[in-house]
Amino acid sequence: MTLVMENGWPRTAAWTGGELRLGGIGVRELAAEFGTPAYVLDEEEFQGRCAEWREALPDGEVHYGGKAFLCPEVVRWLDTAGLCLDVCTGGELAVALAGGMDPARVVFHGNNKSVAELRRAVTWGVGCVVVDSFTEIERLAALADEAGIRQRMMIRVTPGVEAHTHEFIATGGDDSKFGFSLSAGLAAEAVRRVLATTSLELTGLHSHIGSQITDLGGFTLAARRMADFLLACELEHGVTIPKLDLGGGLGIVYRPGDPVPPRPAEVVAALREAVPAQVRLAVEPGRSIAGPTAVALYEVGTVKEIPGVNTYVSVDGGMSDNPRPAMYGAAYTALLASRSSDAPPRKVTVVGKHCESGDVLVRDLPLPADVRPGDLLAIPASGAYQRSMASNYNHVTRPPVVAVRDGVARAIVRRETEEDLLRLYLR
Repeated sequence: MTLVMENGWPRTAAWTGGELRLGGIGVRELAAEFGTPAYVLDEEEFQGRCAEWREALPDGEVHYGGKAFLCPEVVRWLDTAGLCLDVCTGGELAVALAGGMDPARVVFHGNNKSVAELRRAVTWGVGCVVVDSFTEIERLAALADEAGIRQRMMIRVTPGVEAHTHEFIATGGDDSKFGFSLSAGLAAEAVRRVLATTSLELTGLHSHIGSQITDLGGFTLAARRMADFLLACELEHGVTIPKLDLGGGLGIVYRPGDPVPPRPAEVVAALREAVPAQVRLAVEPGRSIAGPTAVALYEVGTVKEIPGVNTYVSVDGGMSDNPRPAMYGAAYTALLASRSSDAPPRKVTVVGKHCESGDVLVRDLPLPADVRPGDLLAIPASGAYQRSMASNYNHVTRPPVVAVRDGVARAIVRRETEEDLLRLYLR
């Protein structure tokens, strides 16, 4: 019997022969070959989600938000799919170029880009720099003048729209470290200063209101405000601002019962209603592409029952490979993935191996009462902001990323070793 998994899992995920299979490969085989913990990434799912966004906006630009997850192989997938790429540090820019992305299709974000990073972007021919402060306007103008070019750029605007999400991932309100406030007049002043330079070419305005958003209300309100501001700037200065980049932030399903977000075509249709037809539209999906494509695979190490209090199921990873629950209470689900069980469920807390009481991956999870050491647990929706935010806390090495497709598995990011850790220490 084959049972196809529901929302939150890659579309090739299926329960077959008493175990979870991803991309046609059983988790027991994957664990035996690549070890645990590991991120198992469904290549077909990733590329299909890229295509869905590209098809939703054929006359605009789709910029993949690289901070969700980035490696050279993913850059090659994006290039093949015809997507552009957003980066926000010099390191992400280096990965983009290592993967062969045309620098002209790279957009460089960040609220505090260093002079060295900006110089590298200008020198390498990055297609667009999104400026985030008056200081950065001055720096970028000077560097472009030094290089003898006219650098294409956008201005990041804070539209005063509060996304209904966690405060740590809300970025569109007036009190934000990002962008120029629309209501305070800072965005209008930024436009004036950019237009007063000779080495900067204003190609568009940019906004991003937050992440893990599952309704269209905030998107459409921000789009209307940004469209009105764009038209006002054109009228005031007698110029054409050809593009409006409305950012990303579309959420995904993490657990059963989570709200199902709109599809890319629905998002684009709503934005199109608010944006004048002559303005080129750009979007920046990251989580909505990468998030559902990967499953985190762990092995159970211990099961500790405290009668009448809790049962702790400890796995061989934790907050170093998924800091999101500890950082801002992100909620996940998990599945006993390596075998079937007829045991009745009991609520447990899945925890990691780190020396922190807050090292919790899943709370109040119903798992079969006979879960035991050696079992494999799978956590879906693990493709975004897990490997990219992973750390070496407690000197734990970071897991590999294993791409699966049509029964073939290959590591696209290898597992770190202790030799990798020790290499940085000076003697």
